[in-house]
Formats: sequence, C-alpha cells, structure tokens
Amino acid sequence: MDVREKLEIINEKIKAACEASGRNPEDITIVAVTKYVSAERAQEAIEAGITHLGENRDEGLNSKWEQLKDKPVWHFIGTLQSRKVKNIIDKVSYIHSLDRKSLAKEIDKRASRPVSCFVQVNISGEESKHGLPPDDVISFIEGLSQYENVKVAGLMTMLPNIDDETKLRGYFRQMKSLQAEVAAMGIEHAPCTELSMGMSNDYMIAIEEGATFIRVGTALVGED
Repeated sequence: MDVREKLEIINEKIKAACEASGRNPEDITIVAVTKYVSAERAQEAIEAGITHLGENRDEGLNSKWEQLKDKPVWHFIGTLQSRKVKNIIDKVSYIHSLDRKSLAKEIDKRASRPVSCFVQVNISGEESKHGLPPDDVISFIEGLSQYENVKVAGLMTMLPNIDDETKLRGYFRQMKSLQAEVAAMGIEHAPCTELSMGMSNDYMIAIEEGATFIRVGTALVGED
C-alpha cells in the first residue's frame, strides 16, 4: 500500500472520529513523522497531499530540507537541546517540545520571527518521558512573556504505548482540560488554541478527546 492509499484510510478514520465527537475534520492537522524514512518517502507523502512534516533530530530535518523539492511546513517534534536550536530555527514553523526556560531563551535569541511552540506536558508522570508536570504548566507559560519570539500555540504530550483505552482517554481529557484552562486566561503570548497529541496507535481516541494536531509516522509513511 502506498502513502496515498494510507492517507485515504487515515482521513476516513479522522472523519469517523470527528463524527463521533461532533468535530470538524478540517480542524485536524496531520503531521507526517518522517524520522524513520527517506527523503523520497517524505516527498511521496507531500505528493499525496501532506503539507506538514515532523522530524525529531536536527540532522534529519536539515537533510530532508535540502533534498525535498516541495517545502512542507516543518515541525520539530523531538527533544531539542539548546545548543542545536540554531541548526533548525529558521526552517521550522512549530516546535513541539518546549519544556524549560533555557530552551525558550535560546529560541528567542536565535529566531528571526515568532515561532509557534507547544509546551510539552508529562501528563502520565512517566520518568522516561520529557515534559512538565501538569501543575507546573501555567506558571511556566506565564513566565515566558519576556521572550518575544516564543508564541505558545498549544500543549503537547506523548502517552505510554498501552492498550488501556480508559487510561488513554483519561490522559487525553486531562490535556484538553489544561489546554482550555490556559486558553481561557487570554495570555497574549500564549493563545494556546492547539493540542498536539495522538500518534499512529491512538490518534482516533486523541481526536475524540480534543487533539488538533496528530503526529502519524508508521501508519502513514511506514519505516524504510
């Protein structure tokens, strides 16, 4: 099955999830995670209609940036070391892993224009996961006002790879509640209208619970 056929299946599933939750499929953005595939496969995704690509390493992003003939909207979705911000900052439109002030400071310093950032939240409390504890999110966001080039577009989380739908829904609902709480505060530098959550194995549940950006790799582009 090629990427175009896989995208058709994913779009049908998105439509079904939106119908089940009273949402509009047009409000969902698919970020094709291309970290495990070649630039040729990434180009195939673009030709199939994907406009947003995500990479989790600066080397991978820069390599595909050079090779792709069609320029997508780039998302940096991995843990970002402050010293590597300069390598990707002028190429990305979104950073999904803002979780500390030192990173915000570096983004602000290196960016030539405001960058849409997702504050990463460790909603499940796993020690192996990056991100802020939920209780720290609002004070962290309020403290970013000094960084003119950091715009908090929304929140992001990565959930455990588990089959317990009840637990997954619980985590996703907590994220939606937290995102809505921040958005309602009307913070100028943090509209926080977006919610980046859901991957190949759980994106339908994530959409039903409020995701606006889903990060899909294996189910869309596979693995080389």
